[in-house]
Amino acid sequence: MDNQVHNQIVSFIWGIADDCLRDVYVRGKYRDVILPMTVIRRLDAMLEDTKPAVLAMKKQLDAAKIDNQWPALCNAAGQAFCNSSPFLLKDLTSRSKAQTLKADFIAYLDGFSPNVQVILDKFKFRNQIDTMVDADILSAVIEKFTSSDINLSPNPIYKDAEKTILKHPGLDNHGMGTIFEELIRKFNEENNEEAGEHWTPRDVVELMADLVFMPIADQIKDASYSCYDGACGTGGMLTVAQDRLLTLAKRRGKDVSIHLFGQEINPETYAICTADMLLKGDGEEASHIMYGSTLSDDQHASRQFDFMLSNPPYGKSWKTDAEKMGGKKDILDTRFNTYLEGGEEMAMIPRTSDGQLLFLLNNISKMKKDTELGSRIAEVHNGSSLFTGDAGSGESNARRYMIENDLVEAIISLPDNMFYNTGIGTFIWILSNKKEDRRKGKIQLIDASKMKAPLLRNMGKKNCEFTAEIRNEIVRIFLEMEESEVSMIFNNEEFAYWSVTVERPLRLRVNPDGVIPADTFKKADELAAVKKAIASVPPDTPLDDWSAFAKATKLKATVLKKIRPFITVKDGNAKPVKGEADVDLRDTELIPFSYDGGIEGFMENEVFSYAPDAWIDEKKTQIGYEINFNKYFYRPINLRSMDEIITSLNDLEKEADGMLSRIVGGKING
Repeated sequence: MDNQVHNQIVSFIWGIADDCLRDVYVRGKYRDVILPMTVIRRLDAMLEDTKPAVLAMKKQLDAAKIDNQWPALCNAAGQAFCNSSPFLLKDLTSRSKAQTLKADFIAYLDGFSPNVQVILDKFKFRNQIDTMVDADILSAVIEKFTSSDINLSPNPIYKDAEKTILKHPGLDNHGMGTIFEELIRKFNEENNEEAGEHWTPRDVVELMADLVFMPIADQIKDASYSCYDGACGTGGMLTVAQDRLLTLAKRRGKDVSIHLFGQEINPETYAICTADMLLKGDGEEASHIMYGSTLSDDQHASRQFDFMLSNPPYGKSWKTDAEKMGGKKDILDTRFNTYLEGGEEMAMIPRTSDGQLLFLLNNISKMKKDTELGSRIAEVHNGSSLFTGDAGSGESNARRYMIENDLVEAIISLPDNMFYNTGIGTFIWILSNKKEDRRKGKIQLIDASKMKAPLLRNMGKKNCEFTAEIRNEIVRIFLEMEESEVSMIFNNEEFAYWSVTVERPLRLRVNPDGVIPADTFKKADELAAVKKAIASVPPDTPLDDWSAFAKATKLKATVLKKIRPFITVKDGNAKPVKGEADVDLRDTELIPFSYDGGIEGFMENEVFSYAPDAWIDEKKTQIGYEINFNKYFYRPINLRSMDEIITSLNDLEKEADGMLSRIVGGKING
């Protein structure tokens, strides 16, 4: 579509908001009318030519008393949707009375097929009718959208009856989808406090699509592929992925189709996504977009997908989902629980304050295992997914599962301020279950945090972008597995560590004269018996050996446990208490898998030379995984030498003295 025509249509629709809605709606609420009306007008325009056929079919079906009429009506309309009301949208512009217009407009809306009704309901568009009627703007809005000044129809409009002078070109499905996405973008910019919740910047999406498709571009066949987004928002990732795959296939002479699937929990963004699919003529794809929570109500549980791209919510509580799934401790969903080689269950449930890793695990559960390409995933996360959680925690276990199953190809650090509602650092995870040989057992880390171009105007918190050149460079580094200051490749084991509990023995010195409180025992004679037992201990019994002293008292273990705190003190020179550790000396050590000699080597080199009596409580040993970008890419700032600093201070002092002299001199001369 001609860019000028595209911009004219977007500007015209944008102008409807200013012309008709100002003083009735606050600016942030314009979208509540404009987006659904754009959808309605496009659908209406696509149904104009077949309206007589639909009404004729409805008359036949009514006469035959057939209840489920929608399949036949949609077939008559030649679309995946239809409208069985007696009206076209332009018919309503002739209504002179507001109440007549309202009744007919409601009847018109009610005439749409169920797949459109879902969109209208999620938009909550009917809630706007009374507002528009009361403000007497409904007629004006309809007139603007049906105006001859724009054409939202797929058919061209001519200035003359002979159809020789073109007034407006027809708007194909792709062009309509582009216009709709542009309107969404503009509204998101107007409401940038909400934008990042459901809209990933296009430059980031395009990079993700390239990272997913470029490695396998030459393996694309004449076939049908599927793409999924479990947090699809307005569907931008799905449509960009679709365009990217089709473009790559066309360049290679391949005939492919790609089916889109998604799920979204926000009703408005779900409506936008579904509407966008319908506007592009993808009636089947629209039916693949599901409404509800992917975590607690996965509506694609039985499906697997070739490609998956997603930007799940991060730093957002999933407590409600956890409760719906039976409570965090009792979640049995196989997406979030796995088993180790020995059969031990390993839960991958993160803390309820942040559920982003669950979306990644959900995608992993939908990977194809029996195809040549397997599945490829690109997903945006913040830094929490890389390092939050100690060894044995849900977060660490999730990383362990992904890395030990060799699913992670690369992780790319993005610049700060790349997204609309957050300035924090973000990362793209690239996963595959069919790695090429050179990547097997390895993970590539790419630091693209400084690879950015400034925006001329901030969009929310987004102040920079990836240009096409920058995206191409990141993809090149990824494809070539280049190693440099911004790209490093490690074996999977680099990110694994043991968390071991190092114990030291408890050493106690006995003080037989220690005061035992009277309330230590319920009966006075019990305390008396204890004191007698302590007094009867042979005088040659060593006081630096609790075990020997305790045995000499001949008291029961339960009694000794009660009195020990009052008749002993810790003493590093005393003999160890058999089988007991000193909790105050307990330490936790994180030992990398890459440490020479493993745990034994670490203990020999790092512990026994300082504490030869130490040992490891093997029952508490845990395996953890974390990926710390700063560890590999941190570049210390070169500080100035002391001589340079002193020289600068002296220069500043001289400059200040000179300025003071001029000021004072000026006052005196004045």
